[in-house]
Amino acid sequence: MPSSAPPPVVRGEPVEVADGVHVIPDGRVELVPNVGIVVGEDAVLVVDTGMGPRNGAYVLEQARRLAGGRRLYLTLTHFHPEHGYGAQAFKGVATIVCNRAQRDELRRKGAAYLAMFRGLRPAVAAELEGVELVAPDLVHDGEAEIDLGGRTALLRPVGPAHTVGDQVVLVDGRVLFGGDLLETRIFPIAPYFPPHDTDVDPRRWIDVLDRLAALAPEVVVPGHGEVAGAALIHDVRDYLAYVRTEADRLRAAGVPADEAAAAVDRSARDRWPDWERPEWITPAVHAFYATAAD
Repeated sequence: MPSSAPPPVVRGEPVEVADGVHVIPDGRVELVPNVGIVVGEDAVLVVDTGMGPRNGAYVLEQARRLAGGRRLYLTLTHFHPEHGYGAQAFKGVATIVCNRAQRDELRRKGAAYLAMFRGLRPAVAAELEGVELVAPDLVHDGEAEIDLGGRTALLRPVGPAHTVGDQVVLVDGRVLFGGDLLETRIFPIAPYFPPHDTDVDPRRWIDVLDRLAALAPEVVVPGHGEVAGAALIHDVRDYLAYVRTEADRLRAAGVPADEAAAAVDRSARDRWPDWERPEWITPAVHAFYATAAD
């Protein structure tokens, strides 16, 4: 990650992308997520917080402004630092809700990811200063539905895929918050870091995207990149299916994983020339090699 990259700070005003559904856009800034604020008649749901207490406080401020005294909920798409390590700002102010797999994954990996991210660059370490890992107030198994008053948010665990505890949020059956299962014009983030974390399951990720595509959402909010429509789900699915096909073909031919990764890296850059973060191609190939059936 270049040291010249902008600091990972959530900025700007929430933008309404559908009735009552607002997004603070990431601005395509590295390690800044799209943050959701869903406003109902009785309550408001925040989706993701940004990284660290300063970002969490900013998101809380924006949510309170839109809430106007309504009850607050917070949920997270997954446990990674840029999505959930601002949750401490919401403790005691909002009801924090997540699925059990995500809660357990944070317990297992949270401290290690905090240390890893602090080592990325000084601007990231600065945002993570004073971070406290926060346990949810409510933990659910299976789907959970939050009635916000005239607006319903369905919290649906779908992992393992990008992470074990991946969760999507579907608002009124129309707006999908996909977390890092989806990125716009960014090569999907495959966190395959042996021996530290090898839980990414790219094969199941494709299956998850097939199920999400079947929902035919009108608005899709990715973890990073611009808000889009349902075509984004197909774009990401097509990329992962291409890497799967190439990885399986090369593996069957006896090509070592490193050589296969180099070959797929070249071809994928050619096929998706306007996508950013090509450094995630190689981990994806290695993850497909690791999850191949013998």
